Amino acid sequence: MLLIAGINPVIAITDSIAGNILLFACSWLVINNMRYYLPKKEKYWYIIVVSFVLSLAWAILVQFMLKHIFQNNAAYIQLLKTTLLLRFAFGFLMMGCITLAGLIWYTQIDWLKTEARQQSIAELAKEAELSKLRQQLQPHFLFNSLNSISALTTVQPEKAREMIQQLSEFLRGTLRKEDQWNTLEEELSYIGLYLSIEQVRFGHRMLTNIQADSNALPLTLPSLLLQPLVENAIKFGLYDTIGEVTIGIQASNQNEQLVITVQNPYDASTAVTLPGTGFGLSAVKRRLWLLFGRNDLLTIENTDTEFITTLLIPQRKTPTTT
Repeated sequence: MLLIAGINPVIAITDSIAGNILLFACSWLVINNMRYYLPKKEKYWYIIVVSFVLSLAWAILVQFMLKHIFQNNAAYIQLLKTTLLLRFAFGFLMMGCITLAGLIWYTQIDWLKTEARQQSIAELAKEAELSKLRQQLQPHFLFNSLNSISALTTVQPEKAREMIQQLSEFLRGTLRKEDQWNTLEEELSYIGLYLSIEQVRFGHRMLTNIQADSNALPLTLPSLLLQPLVENAIKFGLYDTIGEVTIGIQASNQNEQLVITVQNPYDASTAVTLPGTGFGLSAVKRRLWLLFGRNDLLTIENTDTEFITTLLIPQRKTPTTT
């Protein structure tokens, strides 16, 4: 534009360099300021005020510098005076765009940081709840086992001692295990210890039928997830009867998902809801929701003769710590 107006090329280039350098300095000032202060509710006023002040300061400073450098060129000095408003308008437009772009950029960064913090807090809360649920299961089971031992102490001390030994072996295997996911094979070994404890308690009345497909044994599930289901089956199956009862556990690999079914005899006419019944199932449901975000992984079906609990565990390449 200056060249078209007949201004000396040296003066025109100097004018362009000085104006652009100062405009870059103002832009850097805005962007750097937003690193430490990001307007929230007042952001629109912030854009207008900052753009106005900086563009006005830029236009005045550019004119002052160029007047001082080319003070002997009357035609150029006159051009500076007549183009001051135009320079200001150009600077206001540029500073407004730069300020808006910076505001959008740093707002996005701030939102991403906030989102990351919220996700981190949610993950910590989730891990804390999973840990709490898992820790609640062991005292719950331990309390029931100690009650059984107490009942056997006076009438059958030998069985009470046997039960204590079985309980000790079970707790040694589960409490010291750091990995919070087990293979089905490992989990069934712990279930075997648990059933041996209950076998001491119920004697010949309790029979078990465990069937697991060989291709399901390497599949994984959260530790101590199966034990509450088996405990629930024993409660519903043996507490309201005096005859022999078979607790069935079947496991299979269905499309790379672990499916476990726990069955026990059930008679709705004689079933009695006992204190504590259902805690394990609600804890299992909550753990599954926290791990997978699904409510359909635990299903319960009771017929006239059977109570059936089915557990579906999706497999992950990298198991999540519970």
